Amino acid sequence: MVRDGYLYALAMALLAILLGWLTVPAVAIIPILLGCFFLWFFRDPERSIPQTRGAIVSPGDGKVTSIGLVNIEGRPWNRISIFLSVFNVHVNRSPISGTIRDMEYRKGKFANAMGAASAEHNEQNIVTVEGEGQVVIFKQIAGLLARRIVFTKQVGDTVARGERIGLIKFGSRVDVLFAPEAAVHVKLGSTVHGGSSVLAVVPTPPGGTQTRPAQQYAGPATGGK
Repeated sequence: MVRDGYLYALAMALLAILLGWLTVPAVAIIPILLGCFFLWFFRDPERSIPQTRGAIVSPGDGKVTSIGLVNIEGRPWNRISIFLSVFNVHVNRSPISGTIRDMEYRKGKFANAMGAASAEHNEQNIVTVEGEGQVVIFKQIAGLLARRIVFTKQVGDTVARGERIGLIKFGSRVDVLFAPEAAVHVKLGSTVHGGSSVLAVVPTPPGGTQTRPAQQYAGPATGGK
């Protein structure tokens, strides 16, 4: 359980007591139900993390809404977009093991996260992880209901594949960008789970080779299909 769930539930419990005292006990049912919803929404289940070499796992739970190539500064990247509804677990996890090379928070709009424009215009946090012979970029993108993006790591931190790294409150979206030579393991409409579902596998020979210095990444993905 994410700590926020207890805080929201406590607030609803206090509201229920107040309403029950000032009005009639039946009115307290509404905040009690809301408190139960918050406890459920902020659940944080354990996950079995794949150990496949070169595997890129989903940063969050949800439905795959887009798969395709995008171009950044003349270089192609594969991009997979995942929509998280209000019913999904919203804890985010690192797609690969490695070091966080860059992190950029951008203020923006709160449009429907299923729309293609949300990848560019919505509030978002862009994180670059380098490790396992590859560079992976993933975005935490706020949606129509989301009003807060939480990221618990710092640039320079080492993370493990599937490790918890943050949270997007309520409806949202995550995008994952990786090398175009990777073998994609999901399709449009696939349901994925953060930390345990393999999105793609990048071929990495013994010793690995870096696909691109992380500091060269200078902006969000554009031109997605």
